[in-house]
This record gives sequence, structure tokens and C-alpha cells, in this order.
Amino acid sequence: MPQSDEAAAFFEAVYMAVQEIPHGKVTSYGHIAHLIGKRKQVGQALKHLSTDPANTFHHGNVPWQRVIAAGGVIPRRDNSSGAARHAEVLRGEGVIVTTRGGGGGLHVDMSGEYGWFPNVLPSKDGGGDWVSEETMFPVLF
Repeated sequence: MPQSDEAAAFFEAVYMAVQEIPHGKVTSYGHIAHLIGKRKQVGQALKHLSTDPANTFHHGNVPWQRVIAAGGVIPRRDNSSGAARHAEVLRGEGVIVTTRGGGGGLHVDMSGEYGWFPNVLPSKDGGGDWVSEETMFPVLF
């Protein structure tokens, strides 16, 4: 997909930030946006992540599955099978995914051991302070 230089730089910033999420942890699209200092569509960048390992960033080296919606909701994308695949990959990392609500939505408890919410990217200052999702994002993204 052809991109402007600005869009390409944004996508790269998203992919590099997502690569820092530890195995077995999840964070929100909004938190990635906060960490890279951009209020853009992180989900769009992940949607366009290449499946071709010849590309610098691709499904094999950017753990896309570790980014979910605020509040721990695994997005349905265009269909429920996409959410089921997303949940399956997270479960493979040891993350507990539950069914929540009458609509059967898939959910991860981000307030406990699975949430990853550093105040800054570890690569930027050796670990940073940690904040809760509720403190960082009182309004859902």
C-alpha cells in the first residue's frame, strides 16, 4: 500500500512500540498512541501490517495480538472469526481470555497481571514508571 512519508513514519513508530510489549502482556491501542506521542489510528497501522517476512516489519516480528481495545475488549474486526483468532494467539502466550457480556465478546483483564502500561517505552528510559490504564485513559479511545 503506497504511503506518504508521514504515514510510513507513523506505521514504523507503532510497529517498534508494539515490539516492546512483553510476551504474555497486552495493552490498548490508545496506550500505544500515548507512548509514541501521536493521536492517530494505531489499529489502522496494525491492520496494514505485512504478512511478508521480507518486509522489515511483519506479522512474525511485530506482536500485533498484544494490542487490544481499551477496557480489555478484543475487537471483532470485520467478523467474529478474527476476534477468535486474536484470542487464540493470546491464549498461546498464556493470557487468559474470557467471554464477557450477552454478546459473547472476548475480553482480557488488563488491570491485573496481563496489562502493560509503562509511562514511557522501555527503550526510551530503561523501564519508565508504570501507570494504570484507568489513570492514563479515563475516557475510552
